[in-house]
Amino acid sequence: MAVLAPERTDAGPPPEDLPPRPPRRWPAPRPRVDRAPPLPADRLLSWVLAAALGVVTLAGRLVGITYPDTLLFDEAYYPPEAHDLLVWGHEYNRGYTFIVHPPLGKWLIAAGEQVFGYTSLGWRLPSAVAGALAVVLLARLARRLTGSTFLGLVAGLLLALDGFAFTVSRIGLLDVFLQVFVLGAVACLVVDRDRVRARIAGSLPVPAGGFRLGPRGWRIAAGLLFGCACSVKWSGVYFLAACAVLSLFWERSAWRAAGVPKPTVTTLRRGLPGATWALAAVPVLTYVAGFAGWFLGETAQGRWWAQRNPETAFPWVPDALRSWWHMHAEWWTFHNGLSTPHPWESGPWTWLVNGRPILLWNPQGLTDSAGDQVIRYILMVGTPTLWLTFVPALVWTLWRIVARRDPAAVLVAVLVTAGWGTWFLNPERTMFVFYMAPVLPFFVLGVTLVLQDVLGRAHAPAWRRTGGLAAVSAYVAVVAGTFAFFYPVLAGRPLSHAEWLLRMWFPSWF
Repeated sequence: MAVLAPERTDAGPPPEDLPPRPPRRWPAPRPRVDRAPPLPADRLLSWVLAAALGVVTLAGRLVGITYPDTLLFDEAYYPPEAHDLLVWGHEYNRGYTFIVHPPLGKWLIAAGEQVFGYTSLGWRLPSAVAGALAVVLLARLARRLTGSTFLGLVAGLLLALDGFAFTVSRIGLLDVFLQVFVLGAVACLVVDRDRVRARIAGSLPVPAGGFRLGPRGWRIAAGLLFGCACSVKWSGVYFLAACAVLSLFWERSAWRAAGVPKPTVTTLRRGLPGATWALAAVPVLTYVAGFAGWFLGETAQGRWWAQRNPETAFPWVPDALRSWWHMHAEWWTFHNGLSTPHPWESGPWTWLVNGRPILLWNPQGLTDSAGDQVIRYILMVGTPTLWLTFVPALVWTLWRIVARRDPAAVLVAVLVTAGWGTWFLNPERTMFVFYMAPVLPFFVLGVTLVLQDVLGRAHAPAWRRTGGLAAVSAYVAVVAGTFAFFYPVLAGRPLSHAEWLLRMWFPSWF
């Protein structure tokens, strides 16, 4: 029986003669280019321009800041409590008042009263300084996020030209301090993000488990400032929580871009312990330190509650801490249950369109030399041509997130959610538009991102950049003109009835 030989083909040697195939391996992830734009080379000049904008802003805030020389709106609470801090080291418990906010913001007001006395200049000057610092910080933050000194200055200028920012920085309230601390903390955290990205990118190839990033001073500074924000008002905690999570996502993104195979595990191992210290322990320690005067005081509100209520489930807790905790529980109950009607209250859904601003001052019976009526209105209202762009800017921000995965747009969306969206959690609460103060810079930043796209990319044709620059400049000019038009009702300048009525655009402003 014949044995058939295998048929010859041109496909090469038989399978058993082929060299062994190497095991299939997925290609290693290629390090991605950092999507954050590079910073311009004009570091010194950018600082000079931002500082100059801050000085001009401060000067504008100080003109006529002492008018009126009486307490306006919630100045009835904070300047007197600040004066108590100077005298007693804590807010004095008179028995007919109820302290509901931590003391740091009132300490800042007290600094002005220490220098200029218990006068309108004394209790309003710190607000003006904080408002000017916020303009500088926003200019620097926007420059870093957009890679453009020009756009950074545009963002700072828009904040300086906003009527709401103008009035909130000319009154002795707490919200402008919350604004500047939150903005400063976010700016520090963004610098930390960029430093970490640069360090990881400069150490390629990165070991599979990453490496120690060492001390991160900017992140610790952010934790300190977030602690200060919470020591002004509790609403700062929403910004702290949102940014703490965002910071870990930034770190994970940096490890992933460097090709680390398990970026989440690496982040939890390399980043979470430091983040827990910088963005949890440091803010808590900062917050508690703000109550030093309360702990040392003899007549502070609720200081001796534990001695009068010795029964407790935690007898090992010192009496001072139990009293302090009980006071905070009372504050929590107050803030969650605040539903007293107020003629100038407003819901967060109305804030973006200036639905219900706050009338701070409207004296009656004023006349000029001819006997005609004079109106000196002070209305806490945002510049309409700026605020009416907030909603379109939010939509554009979401588009940039979906279409480009833009880090700057993600930052804006997260902070707007933390500072504005969280007010929807308790819609029955009595609220006011000045709660917008800490989130306002991030709405302005969202508008700036729109203007960045209007301006066009740096490598765009010259005609495109020229047209974009003209459009951006025209918009800023419109905002400036609108601010100048409303300035008399922001600063209480004398107006005739007809001039005043011309500036009352909506019935809800009366």
